[in-house]
Amino acid sequence: MAVAGDLAIARGDRRAFGHPTGLIPLAGTELWERISFHGMLALLTLYLAEQLLLPGHVEKVVGFPAFRAVIEGVTGPLSVQALASQIFGLYIGFIYFTPIFGGFIGDRVIGRKNAVILGAVLMTCGHLAMAFDQSFLLALLLLILGAGFLRGNLIAQVGKLYTSGDPRLASGLQIYVAMVNTGGFIAPIITGLLGQTWGWHFGFGFAGFGMLIGLVTYLAGSKHIPADPPRHEVRATAPLTGAEWRTVGFLIALLPPLTLYWIVNSQEWNVYNIWTRDHVNMVVGGFHMPIAWIQSLGSIICVALVPLVLALWDWQQRNGREFSNMGKMAFGCAVMAAFTLLDGAASLIFGASAKIPLIWVIVDNFGESFGYLWVVPVAIAFYTHTAPKKVNAMMVGVYYLAIFAGSLISGRLGGLYETLSPTAFWALHAGVVAAAGAIFGGLALSGVAGRFAPEAA
Repeated sequence: MAVAGDLAIARGDRRAFGHPTGLIPLAGTELWERISFHGMLALLTLYLAEQLLLPGHVEKVVGFPAFRAVIEGVTGPLSVQALASQIFGLYIGFIYFTPIFGGFIGDRVIGRKNAVILGAVLMTCGHLAMAFDQSFLLALLLLILGAGFLRGNLIAQVGKLYTSGDPRLASGLQIYVAMVNTGGFIAPIITGLLGQTWGWHFGFGFAGFGMLIGLVTYLAGSKHIPADPPRHEVRATAPLTGAEWRTVGFLIALLPPLTLYWIVNSQEWNVYNIWTRDHVNMVVGGFHMPIAWIQSLGSIICVALVPLVLALWDWQQRNGREFSNMGKMAFGCAVMAAFTLLDGAASLIFGASAKIPLIWVIVDNFGESFGYLWVVPVAIAFYTHTAPKKVNAMMVGVYYLAIFAGSLISGRLGGLYETLSPTAFWALHAGVVAAAGAIFGGLALSGVAGRFAPEAA
């Protein structure tokens, strides 16, 4: 007998822009979660480097001496800027590491809906804790744990809106990613302005408010979200078959090239802010634009480019020229590498001491955002659609391990910003993402993905 949630995943349910109705509350929740998340991203490195890690503030942070000792026990002594970059990398890394455990708990213990609600509550509390220097480390812990419960389980529910083989899944995830980037556009504008005008903690407070709205959005639309299967049925699920284990193995094998991609993408949230502060002319008509607004620029460009990318994919499909998933990711990485080189070329063209025109950064963001749309939504769709149902949310969490590893490495590479020229720094990152593209290109040419995941290859 079908459960009520099955009605939401029927092919005939097209009440949300031709997609299942449940896409609205899930994408709406993701929108507000990303307003929360990107509000943090836009401020964190600058907040650490320009206030929290300086004398008069850092002494107030409970547990910070031990925390710093652990980091520098691995890296060696770090300057304030290098330590800020490393803390940022650790924070982003663990934000994307914990979903593997949150997905397992959602799959097997408390259910995906309960996991999303718990995650939203923890993240709201974490943002509130950011209001005080003393509770900074506690705030990061709550945010990391909350993201672990919310992220893997939320996006896994998107996959369950669609029946097996439903061609709408890829475009549904593009819509979902558009909400991610809409949140990424809104948050830095508001938090950046609040941080510059009223102080850092007002910006962090807005991020917490956004997460609270996300929780309300999810609860209000929960009736349209597929029901979780009873816990006893999940725990009684048969072990993975040999074919399912091979699929899981292939998904794990994709982590190294995805990690290479995320090393560079994570740097766009981290050192890119510092590079912008140091080298880009942010004055427009006498107004000094907040540095955090650069994060908004990339996000709104992503939203604007989604219809173009979808139209291009549709044209390729109608003409028999559509790339495979591996081919799409290879192309996206190549585009990302080319425009990352553009960052480095700016100092050669305009001079090391000159300020780079803002239009250069806008063009650069168009290119990198275009490449992003060929990699991230495709990878998410591949994992969501390909992973065995028995471990679906957990395997989405496994995908996040690439972002975890990439963020940790980018944090470490961020320390090189003080010793390398901008040209060399960004050329290094261009080489990293180009290597990812070469691996995906090899997989596309070999057709190996089709042997492990024929439906989604």
